[in-house]
Formats: sequence, C-alpha cells, structure tokens
Amino acid sequence: MNRLEIFQDLLGRLEIEPNFWDKVITGEESWVFDYDPETKRQSEEWHTKSSPRPKKARMRRSRVKTMIIVFFDSRVIVHKEFVPPGQTVNHAFYKDVLERLRKRVQQVRRDITDDSVLHLDNAPAHTALSIREFLAKKNIPVLPHPPYSPDLVPCDFYLFPNLKSKLKGHHCGTMENMQKIVTDELHTLA
Repeated sequence: MNRLEIFQDLLGRLEIEPNFWDKVITGEESWVFDYDPETKRQSEEWHTKSSPRPKKARMRRSRVKTMIIVFFDSRVIVHKEFVPPGQTVNHAFYKDVLERLRKRVQQVRRDITDDSVLHLDNAPAHTALSIREFLAKKNIPVLPHPPYSPDLVPCDFYLFPNLKSKLKGHHCGTMENMQKIVTDELHTLA
C-alpha cells in the first residue's frame, strides 16, 4: 500500500509539474573491483558444431576494490567520490558527502539549486536521524522511497550495470588507475 500511495503522489505531482524529473538527483554507492571477470554473455564465441568446446579458466574477482558514491540527474553526473579505504559509509561520513553534494549542485546545476529533490534508497546511512535532520535544516526535499523497492533505484538498474559492464575483464593495476578508469567511464555514459 505504501508503494502505491507514493506512486499516486508522484503521478499527481507530475500532472502539476511536468518537468519534475529534471529536478531529481539520485544517489547510490557501489563497489568497483580491480578485476571483475567477464560474464558468460560477454565471453561468448561463435563456433561450428564440429569444433571442440572452448576451455575457459575460472577467474575470480580481485580483492582490490573501491567504493564509489555517485549522484546524477537526468542530464549529468552531478557528483561522484570514492570512499577512502577502510572508511565505513555511516551517517557521519554520509553527512559530509551530502554537504559536498550540495556545494557541487550549486556549481554544476545552478538552474535547480533551490528546487532539486534528492532520491535515496533506504540504506541505514541514508535514513539515519542525523541525515534527515541535516536535509531538513538545509531545506533539501527527499523523494520518498518505499521499503523493499530496489527496482526503483536508477543507479542499480542503469548507471552501475552500464559502468561495470565496460570494466569487466580488464585489470586496472593500481587503486589510482582504477579510480581514473571508473571516472573516465562515468563521463562517457549518457
């Protein structure tokens, strides 16, 4: 019922304000690995029926990884940052991220600085009381997110799959090189 109510509210808002989605900034975090093996589909090869089955060694994800936090809207990647190694994404760290996002929106999207609406999922760091108080104090409205609705997070079904599919099967080498490659790939996404 909660999900239905939220959708009805959004539809009502879209009828009043057709350009509403242009003001929504979506944010999410995800792990990126130094090496992530190709999917079966990516590594498919065409062979005749008489050719022997291809042999493929099993590869595992590397242990070298970094977490990226990305905020984007309908036009651009508004803000991205890599979580320092060993840092936990808790409410205190996330509040600092949101402050940097707020300043970045003023630089990148001046046209929606005062009208932007933030869309986050229900991760504990996103819904902590200190985060809700911070957003209220800064007059940043938050788009409601129904519980148990991971399909409503555009980062999870658009941004991160497209980003990671381009990185699969490639070794980056160092953490700095991995972060540079991820940043470059982010800028190529429409």
